[in-house]
Amino acid sequence: MSAFWKANQRRLAPWLFMAPGLAMFLLYVIIPIFQSIWVSFYDWDGLGDARWIGTANYVELIDDDAFYISLKNNVIWLVLYMLAVPAGLMIAIFLNQTISGMRLYKSLFFFPFVISQVVVGLMFSWFYAPNFGLFYNLLEWVTGSGTAILADDRYVTYGIIAAGLWPQIAYVMILYLTGLNNVAPDQVEAARLDGAKGWQMLWYVILPQLRPATFIAVVVTVIGALRSFDLVSIMTNGGPFGSSRVLSFYMYEQALSEYGYRMGYGAAIAVVLFAIMMLFISGFIWKMWRDETER
Repeated sequence: MSAFWKANQRRLAPWLFMAPGLAMFLLYVIIPIFQSIWVSFYDWDGLGDARWIGTANYVELIDDDAFYISLKNNVIWLVLYMLAVPAGLMIAIFLNQTISGMRLYKSLFFFPFVISQVVVGLMFSWFYAPNFGLFYNLLEWVTGSGTAILADDRYVTYGIIAAGLWPQIAYVMILYLTGLNNVAPDQVEAARLDGAKGWQMLWYVILPQLRPATFIAVVVTVIGALRSFDLVSIMTNGGPFGSSRVLSFYMYEQALSEYGYRMGYGAAIAVVLFAIMMLFISGFIWKMWRDETER
């Protein structure tokens, strides 16, 4: 055994270090994914006997108006949430400068990242609240009439997204600040000698070196947009009249709330959500890999 270890030590050592993490990933991520797919083919309340119904849950989704409202809201979340990436980049570039008071600015921009999503939801609920909310009073002062954002099905989704963008931009900013610390200064100096500045410097010199940070920022932003359960639950509980539902919240309603206890149907919604998430992330990984191989 010792002879085998000595002969293969360099090859086996990395796998031994990764083994605990891989075991946890298999146990808590990979296996539950396949279990959810399996449960989606059953009619099950989570307690009694499960009854095999094949693809009936997915067929029911096709005619479910609430599912389409949730899917539409998730698309809106996904599109608008991507604003966190350029916004976080711009703030990170600003905070990467060496000027007086920068530590204070960094603390102010970092602050939303350390706040719980529950607290963010409560803060923005008060911010939008009729009669005493700051946004409501400001809107009333500007336009002459206030709007209860969270009670209006036309604006409620956008109001919740705005609340989610606040900490998400802070998260992306931190990722880009870390990436900017790894930008090669010699390439920046060489570009300056060639006359590059402003947008040219950013586009041709800085951004190519920030690809790893951009990849992580896009992935976590996509995941954050598609799993937007907590803010919806805290701020509106899916209302008014189900207009602010997203797929993760609708999955919870069907599977675990007093309205449903339909674990199979909830699992089917979860599988659709997982497929959408993997579609976006896989597409971005493929693009990153293609760009790297073409270099």
